Amino acid sequence: MTKVAFCDDDLSVIETISMLINQYRVKRNLEIEYAAFQSPLELLAEIEKGMRYDVLFLDVVMPGENGIEVAKEIRQYDSNVKIIFLTSSEEFAVQSYTVGAYFYQLKPIWEESFVRLLDSVIAECKKEQQNSLILRCKTGIARIELNKLEYCEVIGRTLLFHLDDGKVLERVGSLDELQGKLAQFDFFLRPHRSYLINMEYIQSISSKAITMVCLAQIPIPHGKYSEIKEIYLEYAFNRKQVFLS
Repeated sequence: MTKVAFCDDDLSVIETISMLINQYRVKRNLEIEYAAFQSPLELLAEIEKGMRYDVLFLDVVMPGENGIEVAKEIRQYDSNVKIIFLTSSEEFAVQSYTVGAYFYQLKPIWEESFVRLLDSVIAECKKEQQNSLILRCKTGIARIELNKLEYCEVIGRTLLFHLDDGKVLERVGSLDELQGKLAQFDFFLRPHRSYLINMEYIQSISSKAITMVCLAQIPIPHGKYSEIKEIYLEYAFNRKQVFLS
């Protein structure tokens, strides 16, 4: 199921997008749920309550509101939603990327370009969903892209997820359970009973510790250095990374 929202003060634009999405989901035989908003305040209220969308079409110019500023507020709650700006002018294109926009759709909206855009953004969403982890954490529900998860540690019954942007998410859980869920991904390694690391973020390995890119030190238990080093070297070799000996 893909969840789409669109916000535009022009009712005719909302009607056009509704019609095109209905046609699209029938033609592609996809499950798409959508919600329409004429006011960005209504949209923000839903997001603040915890509602999450996969794709958001957001008008740039609305009475009393700037779509770029609205997007900045949305990003405080949701860093994953694909934001596509609706605009009558390309002058906002550069600004749109300052809030991590996926694309911008010029008005008037034509079916052919809209279908291509939906094909692209939905394919990207599906790819991310297959390589992501949904967490119920202290701050609400969050989706972590696995390639952005640097490492995870457990302290007592609390799991700490360290992301590549420095953010740390917390939830109650078991590292054994997490390791089981991520077993299909070959880039995760558990060098220590309290840590699960993403080998893409290893900076160096010594006999006593693994240094991550963020400079965190992951302890290596006595006698495990050779095994861990071999696992990492095999992984790096399979990834066709360059070696200097």
